[in-house]
Amino acid sequence: METVRERYVVNERGKKIGVILSLKRYRRLLEDLHDLAVIAERRDEEPISLEEMKRRLKEDELL
Repeated sequence: METVRERYVVNERGKKIGVILSLKRYRRLLEDLHDLAVIAERRDEEPISLEEMKRRLKEDELL
């Protein structure tokens, strides 16, 4: 498990104005944001059954 050490960028008054993240952590956060955006975008869609999803995937030759 990765230990997260927060490192901040501060202005001349000592106020936190930014944060430094590892690229790995940054990419994971971007992926999480994308996933949340997709969920929000699709929240009003009607759910389909597993059988229907399998049928569609077979129809599209993806399964």
